[in-house]
Amino acid sequence: MRRNRVTEYATAAVLVAPFVAIFGWMFIYPTIQMVFLSFTNAPLIGNGVWVGFENYIRMFQDRIFWNAVWNTSYFVLLTVVPGTAIALAIALMVTRLKGRTQSLILAAFFLPYVLPITVVYLIWDWLTNFQFGLIQYVIEPIMGKRINIWRTIPWFMPSAAILTIWWTNGFSILLFLAGLRNIPRDLYEAAALDNASRWQMFRSITWPLLWPVTVLCLTIQLILQLKIFDQVYLFAQGGRTQATMVLVQYIYEQAFQKNSGGYAATISVALFVIVVIFSVLQYQVLRVRGEK
Repeated sequence: MRRNRVTEYATAAVLVAPFVAIFGWMFIYPTIQMVFLSFTNAPLIGNGVWVGFENYIRMFQDRIFWNAVWNTSYFVLLTVVPGTAIALAIALMVTRLKGRTQSLILAAFFLPYVLPITVVYLIWDWLTNFQFGLIQYVIEPIMGKRINIWRTIPWFMPSAAILTIWWTNGFSILLFLAGLRNIPRDLYEAAALDNASRWQMFRSITWPLLWPVTVLCLTIQLILQLKIFDQVYLFAQGGRTQATMVLVQYIYEQAFQKNSGGYAATISVALFVIVVIFSVLQYQVLRVRGEK
């Protein structure tokens, strides 16, 4: 028995070792180095002098940092729950279709997800162009004038959120479709025999059984949107970048534009802690709620 256990443990260790080695090399070691770097005044490339908690004190007193925290939080509020709800609604509609029609509609919703950010930027820059953008023909009758969306601060984050939901929702839709297809049809047939309405079926069957998928989608979206960078950076070029600054953009600015690697590492540590705390907290709260 002991030999068998030793053999099993040895086999498991051999199989797991490549993953552990790569994970340690690609994630654990860089994370430790980032934390160490945050206590120095190092430039982007090269060694620095140990300054203790000076960078952290500076960060907590930095007005731009707190503005980036607010903008990132605002963006998360605009995208995570609304985007997941929209993905669920689309999945519920797509699952009612059959054959080629379903495939074509699903492909149309998933296509933006495979586009690189440069293509997404060009598409939305053309759609929202102040002079000839198609969206301006919708805005003008409602607002009474055309609006330069990416140069008007109150419009910037909601517009970036709409763009992001359009761009990234394809993955969530696929997850919800997979969850819907795993729900036994017998449950719906039994509910129909009891004269249950569609809303009652959704509330009593679909929603409870889709809850694990919903938790997964919300957690993935939260982690992704806390690390928002590309859209905001590209559309803010030439405008008031500090007013629309998000955390990853501020890290990029400090590291690559101001050559302040130590302070950029400090902000990175703060973002890392925020992502870990909120993603784990959200996942646990939603999981416990689903079990109840």
